[in-house]
Amino acid sequence: MILRPFLHAAPVAISYLFGCGGKASAAVVDPVGDIAPYLATAEATGMRILYVVDTHIHADHVSAGRRLADAAGAKYVLFAGAEAAPPFHGVGDRGILPLGNVAAEILHTPGHTPEHVCLLVTDRTRSDEPWFVLTGHTLMVGDVGRTELAGTTDEGARVLFRSLKCLKALPDHVEVLPGAFSGSVCGRRLSGKPASTIGFERRYNAAFRIEDESTFVQFLREDVPVPPPRAAELRSINAGPMAA
Repeated sequence: MILRPFLHAAPVAISYLFGCGGKASAAVVDPVGDIAPYLATAEATGMRILYVVDTHIHADHVSAGRRLADAAGAKYVLFAGAEAAPPFHGVGDRGILPLGNVAAEILHTPGHTPEHVCLLVTDRTRSDEPWFVLTGHTLMVGDVGRTELAGTTDEGARVLFRSLKCLKALPDHVEVLPGAFSGSVCGRRLSGKPASTIGFERRYNAAFRIEDESTFVQFLREDVPVPPPRAAELRSINAGPMAA
């Protein structure tokens, strides 16, 4: 297994390159900005980028996903039901992205946005059990994602509450690798630590702990951050055929 995180400051976000070194097969998740570092990291680790995944249609920055996929000769991946312009490689809930000895299982986790997915990653050279989950803006360290950027707070919160159940069902040891950390506009109580575990978040994440849907919806109504500038415009750009 090779895993390389990329922490960004403007916007505050985290991208990832991961995959199987033995089979030289990699994926990049939620790339931001200049695509050169992803291409350079793939070359330095002897990897070929097969998939470029956007966990969702972003509202706080212009995605580099389609540009990177085009440059790398990779498939650009979104949830199959995403309202986005073709071409993209649509994946459904519980679908698998094969990466040599590594497999990324798609979990459809709507709520932050309707098309949001998480990627549950297993390295079969280590275990048949999942090792980590790339959670985008569904579950972050210290909070969950805001829910009104593609709908209403209450509607999104009810959907997100149901989506979180599939993450709560994961073993405590599974690592949580989110798409943002403290300073992002996509959460409220985010930690500056960019990774956690399901068990730690189950115990200490106030939103993730809530087991009652009405209580969860009320919690998501409180202290909603100011929306990202140009949020609707950015979602429209990122849903288009090629983000500039």
